[in-house]
Amino acid sequence: MVSVDDTLEVDDYDEFGLLHENAAEWDQPYHQRPVVSRHYCEIEPERRLSYIRWGEAPPEIVFLHGGGQNAHTWDYVCLFLGRPALAVDLPGHGRSYRRPDRNYSPWENVVALEKALSSIAPAATAVVGMSLGGATTIHLAAKRPDLCPRAVIIDVTPAVNNADRQMTTIERGTVGLIGAQPVYDSFEEMADAAIALSPYRAASGVRRGVRHNAYRTADGKWTWRYDLFGGRADQTPSSKATQQTSSQATAPATQQRSWADFTSLWEDVSSIVVPTMLVRGGESRYVLDEDGAEFQRRLPSLRYEMVAGAGHAVQSDQPLQLVALLNDFLATTSPSTTTTKTTTPI
Repeated sequence: MVSVDDTLEVDDYDEFGLLHENAAEWDQPYHQRPVVSRHYCEIEPERRLSYIRWGEAPPEIVFLHGGGQNAHTWDYVCLFLGRPALAVDLPGHGRSYRRPDRNYSPWENVVALEKALSSIAPAATAVVGMSLGGATTIHLAAKRPDLCPRAVIIDVTPAVNNADRQMTTIERGTVGLIGAQPVYDSFEEMADAAIALSPYRAASGVRRGVRHNAYRTADGKWTWRYDLFGGRADQTPSSKATQQTSSQATAPATQQRSWADFTSLWEDVSSIVVPTMLVRGGESRYVLDEDGAEFQRRLPSLRYEMVAGAGHAVQSDQPLQLVALLNDFLATTSPSTTTTKTTTPI
């Protein structure tokens, strides 16, 4: 069977030829490759959103990855879940389009998803998002419950990027690689950097994830397959003035100040009407006890779960536990109607 080493010489490799490794790492049966393929949806001219489609039936679940990740972070979960699903490359990630203003906020992500999901996942009954994808899911659930009838938010709350939060390098995990070293002399150097920050998963799985999230440049070096390096438009007044979109113009003040400031999403949490589950990595420091309590205060119907042995990336650290939670959540909740919730400001 194909290994990661077999893919290093060309970027146009068989991205689904490594799924047998996913199964082997968790002692799961793998008789043949599932029906899985990559597709694109045009958001607007020259802007295509890329996604992986699992199965042939209308997708039941949409998966949104974290910052600096891509749709392949859901390979374990989609493979073991066995339901028709879509795993999206958010703008600026994977094989999706890049924004000139480099604003990859939850608000702008939802603008793109609103244009895409009604055509590529019209029958989806749940959206599952981790980290940046989870913050995006919060906003999508509040703004468009018709596109997000159930919401699963993994290891993130609107408090996640508070400036007063301090974490060690290990506690930050591979998130610490974002904005650090953008180019590596070899694939092994890149993989070793990620393995060192991934204590809860098999090195083979981390190495494969790096392969899906990197490409070889013309000079033979390796770089990440996302657009999160360098300054952002919100930090450059001239860019902000010339490239601001209509959605940015009406966005919360916190978003205009910095797209990584998620605190205004607490108001979205208060507005959610769909069945919602918050899943927290038991070893993660990205969600604190007080964050979970605030989420529950604002959304009393919340289902709140802790996954032992998982860091920030629950879907990679403990995929079987996450699959069990998803199956139970889908079985014990009913998709929401699109009724608008009236809330009192908190």
